[in-house]
Amino acid sequence: MNAQITSNHLIQVSNVHKSFLMGKEAVQALRGVSLNVKSGEVVCLMGPSGSGKTTLLNIIGGLEEPSRGHVIVNGENVIAMSEDKLSEMRLSQMGFVFQSYNLLANFTARENVEVPMALAGIKRRERKQRVERLLIDVGLADRAQHYPSELSGGQQQRVAIARALANDPPILIGDEITGDLDSETGFEVMDIVVRLNREKGTTIIFVTHDPRMAKFADRLIQLRDGKIIEDNGQS
Repeated sequence: MNAQITSNHLIQVSNVHKSFLMGKEAVQALRGVSLNVKSGEVVCLMGPSGSGKTTLLNIIGGLEEPSRGHVIVNGENVIAMSEDKLSEMRLSQMGFVFQSYNLLANFTARENVEVPMALAGIKRRERKQRVERLLIDVGLADRAQHYPSELSGGQQQRVAIARALANDPPILIGDEITGDLDSETGFEVMDIVVRLNREKGTTIIFVTHDPRMAKFADRLIQLRDGKIIEDNGQS
């Protein structure tokens, strides 16, 4: 049966299960998770290690395939997409920010932000304008020519956020984006994320283990043992 969009939700996750083989045993990472996310929401996923939060994030982002269930993003069935279509969706519809930054070591801050635009076929002049604007947005205009090794952890994460927003995606996905940062820098990074949400209307879904960072979200979803045990804003 083909899953189809049934409402104005930007993201719909319906009865998603995910299991992994560990030796000869199947480990259930997700057990029938369902949730809807409206455009412009800031959603935080929390839970103990092994609760399934990162797996859920990866499935929403098309980085992993569920064992069963449906995921609809912006009206399209993610599960039915070919690899090429998935790549196109991730490039145009989503920006990803990870705990370890994942910047290209031999590229400057400017060049790191420009990479997704080049992959999307955006012309050089427009790329230059977008990069300048994004680096201003994250407070790094004066670090454009610096390499990742010349930047602090907080500055590298700001570059990663600018890169994630390079193609103006409607969805930003973050996995422990403040996990490698001290508290003060973590708060600064989350302030930038929330400000960009307010200014651009970007839908944000992020995982954190830190309750202080969770307070930046409009909505908190708690997972345990592969199930949602609490959702303070199910729409």
